[in-house]
Amino acid sequence: MKTTTVEKIGGTSMTRFPEVLENVVLKDPDRVYGRIYVVSAYAGVTDKLLEHKKTRAPGVYVEFANRGRYQQALQELGDQLRRLNQDYVAAGLDLAVADAFISERVAGANEYLRSMARVLASGYLRRESVLAAARELLASLGEMHSAFNAANILQNRGYHSTFVDLSGWDDDRELSLDERIADAFEKVDPQRTITFATGYAKGTEGIMREYNRGYSEVTFSKIAVQVKAHEAIIIKEFHLSSADPGIVGPDRAKPVCNTNFDVADQLADVGMEAIHPKASKPLELNGIPIRVRNAFDPDHDGTLITKDYVCEFSKVEVVTGTKNVSTLEIHDTKMVGEVGFDLRIMEILAHHHVSYISKATNANTIGMIVWDQDVTEALIEDLRAKFEEVTVKPVAIVCAIGSNIAKPGILAVATNSLAQAKINIIGVSQTARQTNMQFVVERAEFVHAQQVLHRDLCE
Repeated sequence: MKTTTVEKIGGTSMTRFPEVLENVVLKDPDRVYGRIYVVSAYAGVTDKLLEHKKTRAPGVYVEFANRGRYQQALQELGDQLRRLNQDYVAAGLDLAVADAFISERVAGANEYLRSMARVLASGYLRRESVLAAARELLASLGEMHSAFNAANILQNRGYHSTFVDLSGWDDDRELSLDERIADAFEKVDPQRTITFATGYAKGTEGIMREYNRGYSEVTFSKIAVQVKAHEAIIIKEFHLSSADPGIVGPDRAKPVCNTNFDVADQLADVGMEAIHPKASKPLELNGIPIRVRNAFDPDHDGTLITKDYVCEFSKVEVVTGTKNVSTLEIHDTKMVGEVGFDLRIMEILAHHHVSYISKATNANTIGMIVWDQDVTEALIEDLRAKFEEVTVKPVAIVCAIGSNIAKPGILAVATNSLAQAKINIIGVSQTARQTNMQFVVERAEFVHAQQVLHRDLCE
């Protein structure tokens, strides 16, 4: 039976496309067709289009929003993209065609931005709405570039390949994301063509507004559901491993071969995303398994994520965590015995769009682990206006996660390991479902705590 897979290729892997071509796309001569690839922009391009994801260095969008030198920035980026094209000529890219394509799109984007700037100057439209449209427009350029190039390379190597542009370029139809994807794939037969689709998709709901920089995985998920994919595959430049190899050592971190969607959610909750949680849910609900593969280890089957998998014996599958969090603690003597007291805290957090990672309570104290970026002066002021004592402390959270860790003594082993290493546990959390043991530790112990837990629970 012929099957269809939908495969997401990340930006770092796309930058190394000649290797991806040999390791993934053309590796199995019998499985060249029947595969739809959803691609991200080449590494660093979206940072230049919007803003740097980590340093927040301004990209074209920030220059536009701040009434800065956006036209010059966009022109410089166009020059950079054309230089980037030269890296793929040896793989089969038609340089003249590729340069003409991206030049036309960059010039068009410049005209759109100039029109938006005039509209903003008029004062007749809400600034937020125009800026949101500008952000969507700019984000789409990166994926247009990489997807067009990939299809062109395959065509020039003698394969039937199709570029599916979901950006809605020069298309004024008011389609939702699902409608645009359905419309684009209505006439595509994956068994007869190698398809490269843009990770950006234009929809009336605004994919950037809904999912920000996680949009390409959402597009990937929606396409997989639309075509009823046999499997949804995420191609990265590393394995989903038992820990960060940079922390515990490359010889100790081992690829996770099988796990379930619950574990994937736990990983996403602390920022170690196997897949964006809003992308994984439709796949889970539609019974489509996810496979995470390393593009540069082509002989390894990767990690298969299914709904019902439970490890046949009790073990911790992944040790991970984050040091970009703080403990937010509310102490109030009126709390004890008062029904709904924590609802008052949650309402304030919701007002400030703050979600917590974990929560612990006792008679008169509620402590939550929240992302550092969410701890604002306005939030703290609102909490202190309502409650007796509010404290904030930068910490780290380290997690031991698995599909089957419901074993007597496993928590004792973990806490004893940390104690033997003289690591103080500030807080600990685990639900009755027993898929994630979370330990709050001093930020300085972040790396050491993972090394200790991985050694005693995974190795």
